[in-house]
Amino acid sequence: MKKPCIVLGVTGGIAAYRAPDIARRLVKAGCEVFCILTKNAQNIITKQTMETMSKNPCVVDMFESPKSWEVEHIALATRADLFLIAPATANFIAKMVAGIADDMLTTTVLATKAPVLVVPAMNTNMYENPITQRNIAALSALGVRFMEPTEGMLANGHIGKGHIPEIDDIVRRALDEMSAKAAEGDLKGLKILVTAGPTREPIDPVRYITNRSSGKMGYAVAAEAARRGAEVTLVSGPVALEKPDGVNRVFVQTTVDLLGEMTSRCEEADIIIQSAAPADFRPLTIAETKIKKLGGDGMVLELTQNPDVAASVGKLKKEGQVIVGFAAETNDISENARAKLLRKNADFIVANDVTRPGAGFDVDTNIASIVSSEGVEDLPLMQKSELAAWILDRALAIRKAKGKP
Repeated sequence: MKKPCIVLGVTGGIAAYRAPDIARRLVKAGCEVFCILTKNAQNIITKQTMETMSKNPCVVDMFESPKSWEVEHIALATRADLFLIAPATANFIAKMVAGIADDMLTTTVLATKAPVLVVPAMNTNMYENPITQRNIAALSALGVRFMEPTEGMLANGHIGKGHIPEIDDIVRRALDEMSAKAAEGDLKGLKILVTAGPTREPIDPVRYITNRSSGKMGYAVAAEAARRGAEVTLVSGPVALEKPDGVNRVFVQTTVDLLGEMTSRCEEADIIIQSAAPADFRPLTIAETKIKKLGGDGMVLELTQNPDVAASVGKLKKEGQVIVGFAAETNDISENARAKLLRKNADFIVANDVTRPGAGFDVDTNIASIVSSEGVEDLPLMQKSELAAWILDRALAIRKAKGKP
């Protein structure tokens, strides 16, 4: 799959020292990054540093290669999926609103049709100056996106608004902007069936067996699919999450309930994403009344195996349908996921080691490995919303490879 391309423009504010880390993090997130430095930015960071972090040539001078500079700036403008200016000085914003193209960065921005995200960073008084605010408003009205600076320690030692946002926030916003533009409506007309959360297997009227799944991954997938135009049905276990906009949510309690909903709905779905964590076992018998403690004696709870919902859905897979499975593991991640890939008749498995920091239960991030017949692809730590977009991109590509629109 083609890597998303981000052109990172760096201007001459003191916050330019954060640019190498922005480039590094974008590359780690799976992007292809090309950097353009203004003349003033080179007083703070070097071309060689940006090339090392981006793993691509860095452009600093329109006339550096007289035979190719014009082609180069048009090529970058055309190639970009997103144009990110971080940091952006008041001077650069003023030139941008005036349409001035007097260096490589302003020229390439003017030539691009990609979304442009500007991250201002400057002295508080400069940022709050009515001229700067007028320029930001004018560019916003033209469709340019802006990230507001935060309050923090500025170069003059004062605390105020104008500090560059945290790198995590910049990278997350850049990926969100790029995904939103690239994926606008690409799932329109498709029916997507998503499962999320745990199931509960009752022991008696007040107790049950469950697991630690929060449902956040499945809800992120459902929200992303709906945003991109799909007709989404979310079959959810008991979780404390709000229903995503535009999603039809159906609640279930037990694994048998989940099986019934999925087998009755899967035939109509174009893409099925099974991120729920149904209980593998349930009590053999359910007490009709609350089980009481009897002295100091223990209790023996006999369990029986639940049906395998994902495997049952896989057996009903129709031609052209895409099925994505999940594997939350604690050991032998790839081996267990490969076994599930075959057993559940899935197109790929999203596997993760739930013991790793940032990849476990009830967190907003994940560290996944994609296991398919083609092999294993390890993804970096990312927000679950970012992973959701990645999963849907992959599922859509597989669907198209199967000859489906």
